[in-house]
Amino acid sequence: MAPTPGELLATYGPAAGLAPAVAPFPREGTFAERLAANPFLMAPMAGVTDGAYRLLARAGGAALAVSEMVSVAGLHHANEKTWRLVDPLPEEPDIVVQLFGSDPAQFAEAAATVHDRVGGKLAAIDVNMACPVPKVTRKGEGSALLDDPDRAAAIVAACREGAGDAVPVTAKIRIGRRPGETVGPAFAARLEEAGVAAVAVHGRFASQFYRGESDARAVADVVRAVSVPVIASGDALDAAAAARLKEGTGACAVYCARGTYGDPWIFGDAARVLAGEPVAGRGVGERLAAFALHVRLLEATGAHIARARSLAGWYLKGMPEAASWRERAMHCDTAADYLALIEAVAAQ
Repeated sequence: MAPTPGELLATYGPAAGLAPAVAPFPREGTFAERLAANPFLMAPMAGVTDGAYRLLARAGGAALAVSEMVSVAGLHHANEKTWRLVDPLPEEPDIVVQLFGSDPAQFAEAAATVHDRVGGKLAAIDVNMACPVPKVTRKGEGSALLDDPDRAAAIVAACREGAGDAVPVTAKIRIGRRPGETVGPAFAARLEEAGVAAVAVHGRFASQFYRGESDARAVADVVRAVSVPVIASGDALDAAAAARLKEGTGACAVYCARGTYGDPWIFGDAARVLAGEPVAGRGVGERLAAFALHVRLLEATGAHIARARSLAGWYLKGMPEAASWRERAMHCDTAADYLALIEAVAAQ
């Protein structure tokens, strides 16, 4: 019988400097108090944060991990492919499910059905109000909601109604859609009025996508504008940057996104930086062991193995002959191919 993701983590996690099991998110206290226990979270990323990625992030110290974006319209039509984005792995003690759309009624329905399906593992429901991709915004979804605060507030209220009082509803926003049109503080305050439990703020305008630098001062402006917890996001590209983002904005917590590429340790390392503790660099052995574990988790969870092509670029970055190894990775077709490649890199 093939090993389960939990067995793989227990077997191979320690060699990669990762925990052999995942600690649950605290369930007692206010949402702010629960975030304070460990303020570094795995951000949602479309096409990235599948079950294998979330499990590895949690083993690296993430307090919570968020699903890929889940369409409320897809859930309305009972699309099984959409439901696969929602379902946590058995080894995940909890999950935040991120929903996107524009119809408050569909959000209420989706929140109720997600709650019924995920049950006690549902740590929170997050509403995507930040995605800048045109195929999303042209439908009035994602960051387009920044131009429609009343609809955004209605969506938060609908999610609260659908999920019930026991499930926090959060929202992820940007500071505005276009330079010169900063709406973050007022928009977050409107969501607070609607009952949002926390607001995550990416310090760029939607029109920037990921160009330029994230504006930590604009995130701090949102922190001062609301009394609910704020999760800072944007340019937390390594452990030190993640810790600086928290300290510099006064946010309750920090989302790590692109900084997790090839670095599942960023969460625990950031917590150590914040505490003033030394952080050792990750050697080639640990990085290759984490890459191999990630490949095994992809296979065990039924994810498309082509996702390992991106992983190869991330984990092999900076290693001797990295470009050559990445090129070879592009021709790998199976988990066994990737594991053989990793063995070859280790032997060089």
